[in-house]
Amino acid sequence: MRAVVQRVLSSSVTVDGKTVGSINAGVNILLGVHQNDTPAQAQWLAEKIAHLRIFEDDAGKMNKSLRDVGGSALVISQFTLYGDCEKGRRPSFTQAAGPGPAKALYQSFMEALKAWDVPVEAGIFQADMKVSILNDGPVTVIVDTPAVKEKTEPVMTDENPLGLRSKEWIRFQKEAEQLKRNLLLRKKQGRKNG
Repeated sequence: MRAVVQRVLSSSVTVDGKTVGSINAGVNILLGVHQNDTPAQAQWLAEKIAHLRIFEDDAGKMNKSLRDVGGSALVISQFTLYGDCEKGRRPSFTQAAGPGPAKALYQSFMEALKAWDVPVEAGIFQADMKVSILNDGPVTVIVDTPAVKEKTEPVMTDENPLGLRSKEWIRFQKEAEQLKRNLLLRKKQGRKNG
């Protein structure tokens, strides 16, 4: 999952000219769901955002969380956060979860956030929404769930011609070195015996 978290003085969302969600001080969360996401990631992300220290204390330092300041959250579904713009001019959204799984995890995330005593407002899933955000600071952070980062595809290079992930490549190199040593040792023993 990917969340763009904005500290706000106020935020609201309208659908067909009607306000469907509105908060005062707190965070606006644009939430994208990846095709490999699970409910565990929704729980992890909710806990992370509820405790993220992006609010100022009396000394002006960002030491307080959403829970500490009694702030609210306005959560907006945003599949375009997984738009891949690397090739061509039109983003590809193949990494984003389909509507069914995405909606279930979107709702799961909001329920998990509520479980941390955060008041939650929301947009309407798959609706054409107009979002008003009065960013405070401005403070904006992007939070990715760890599992999505781990699923990025390894790249084949001259140093890593098999395209293995870093840990796998290191293990492969160690095993290859051990095989070389074993072969050299056998050759030496063969010469002595011959």
